[in-house]
Amino acid sequence: MASKAIRRRPAEKERERHMETTMPESVTAPLLGNSAQGNKSEGYEPIPDFWDGKSRQCLHWVHIVSTFITQSARKIVNAISEFGSFLARFFGCSCAPQSSQNAQTMLIHLSPLQEERLKFLRQRLNVPFDCSAVKHQDALKELWRLAYPNRELPPLKSDLWKEMGWQNSDPATDFRSGGFMSLENLIYFARNYPDSFHRLLHKADGERAEWEYPFAVAGVNISYMLVQMLDLQSENRRSSKARVGFAQLLEDDEMAFDNLFCLAFQMLDAQWLARRASYMEFNEVLKSTLGQLEQELTIGGVSSVQNLPSFRMLRR
Repeated sequence: MASKAIRRRPAEKERERHMETTMPESVTAPLLGNSAQGNKSEGYEPIPDFWDGKSRQCLHWVHIVSTFITQSARKIVNAISEFGSFLARFFGCSCAPQSSQNAQTMLIHLSPLQEERLKFLRQRLNVPFDCSAVKHQDALKELWRLAYPNRELPPLKSDLWKEMGWQNSDPATDFRSGGFMSLENLIYFARNYPDSFHRLLHKADGERAEWEYPFAVAGVNISYMLVQMLDLQSENRRSSKARVGFAQLLEDDEMAFDNLFCLAFQMLDAQWLARRASYMEFNEVLKSTLGQLEQELTIGGVSSVQNLPSFRMLRR
């Protein structure tokens, strides 16, 4: 049984005492001089000092040769590594990860409709959350009603908001760079994909971690990171492949960003469960999720979010 101590043989104890010695006795004492067999044989004579000295000399040369080989191998590895880095720079980093290749810019051509919808999207993301604005207060209340239709609406400053995944009793302090649009994204999610929204809110799928990500704050972070990934605040005509793919979605769907937000949230939760992640790994999971979404946006011929491979995970 595990609680019983394991009895070791005398020979094993002798080997442990031998290994704990800083300098093995075989280097400084006659071979087998302390063995039990040597004590039994009274006629035993130690090996002459001539062989002791020769053994020490051999060990010395072995140490020198092994040190030389180790240092040489290290230099060779470093040289190969530096040469590989040089080749990567020389050939334009052709061996770079896929995410770096997706970040390569290309000229974007927008139709008048795409221009208009992209301009409107920029106007939305430049609106900060204002806790004194009635419209923003009403939107926050609407989010609560959609999340908890059978519960009484709490004051705008209450610890009950933490149940939704806000970090403080005042949700207004958690919007930060996500702005008012991140709240609009959460409301759109609740209205258009209520099944997925509530399953993520209540952590209904899979085996959850003891320290889960906060739902509402995660939504604000997803909204902000999507804006960064798609470089929506830039008016540069040269764009990443992902931004070009997103512009194509705007042609047929004026709410493409909101739909993409819902999909990204669902993808994040799926990766969270697959990795068995915990709170401290949230940023890593979010980064991986956006990388996957970025690759899907670069698929040719995709005209709507509904055509993206991961969309099937969303439930209405």
